[in-house]
Amino acid sequence: MKATGNSNRGFTLLEVMIALAIVAIAMVTLLGLANRSITVNARLQKITQATLLAQEKMNAIEVAASQGTTDTTEQNGTFDPPFDGYRWEVAYKDTPLQSVKEVVVTVLWGDRQKNEMVDLTSFLFQ
Repeated sequence: MKATGNSNRGFTLLEVMIALAIVAIAMVTLLGLANRSITVNARLQKITQATLLAQEKMNAIEVAASQGTTDTTEQNGTFDPPFDGYRWEVAYKDTPLQSVKEVVVTVLWGDRQKNEMVDLTSFLFQ
């Protein structure tokens, strides 16, 4: 039996336009996800760096406490370059035990309204 009619049918203009529209929507979505991924990665790097700076500051406080040269007044300042975009604050709080102080090291960066900061808490034995 012979097939009748034209079997070499191509895509219509409407089909091609719909396919291009679907591809365009997918590409825009993927580009948006890539941009979001870059933003999240940058924020995570800042959080990691701030955490390391807070640990460094806390270590300096603990070493000073072990040598008996701890100043338990609230302090603040900025870090030396290349970390001058970060600033630090140290707060001391009393605890129910006379010989123990709570120490909170806060490292901040960027805008205060965005709450971009890392807190590190420890206890000092005097």
